Amino acid sequence: MDPESVPCTIKLPVPLQVGDVKTDQARPGVYVIDVTFPKSQDVDVSEISFKNYYTAFLTVRIQQQRRPSDPRGNPPAWRTCIKSQRLMPNPHMEDGSQDYVSLRKSQMICGTDHVTAIRLILRQPSPVWLNFTLEDLQINPSGKQSPQKGFSWLLSQLPPKEQLQSLHKGLPDPNKVSSEVQQMWALTEVMKANQSTATIGRFDSGCATQVANERILSRT
Repeated sequence: MDPESVPCTIKLPVPLQVGDVKTDQARPGVYVIDVTFPKSQDVDVSEISFKNYYTAFLTVRIQQQRRPSDPRGNPPAWRTCIKSQRLMPNPHMEDGSQDYVSLRKSQMICGTDHVTAIRLILRQPSPVWLNFTLEDLQINPSGKQSPQKGFSWLLSQLPPKEQLQSLHKGLPDPNKVSSEVQQMWALTEVMKANQSTATIGRFDSGCATQVANERILSRT
């Protein structure tokens, strides 16, 4: 766990399945992962980061510290802060199946202050994958962000269009480069063709015979 992430307990995924889990052979399409914090501790959540493992959709719900206006005697209500976030463009395909994902506070549809528990609801409707879960799960408080990983982060860190244009000014014209490469390739093909038809002097028997006759004539 990242030293800047919040200490927490991540419980094992619990399958949600119709029928008897022990006897029913059908693969569950929903798992629930509960995250709890040490007693009497609440967290202002800024980011939830993880590595996906074949989870197609994710819903995140939170419990927050009881407010004076909440009815007494009842546990705090669960509030949805991320609803059916798509993690795989197509649940039947590999794309997005093992991406690093960061869910920021700006993406959440409710406040994430004074959080006492988090519930992650994982869904995978495709029967293609035997297992699905979330790995390297981290809860980061306000002011902290996870180390950026993966291709998705690289895309987000690309320089703005103006910087790319300035970089391109120092590069050669791609059309000119392409034309020169084609010319070099054509020249190489011509040289190969000439080498395959030409004979090497010392292995040419006719040339060797001519040299020998010239030596005999010079001696006489």
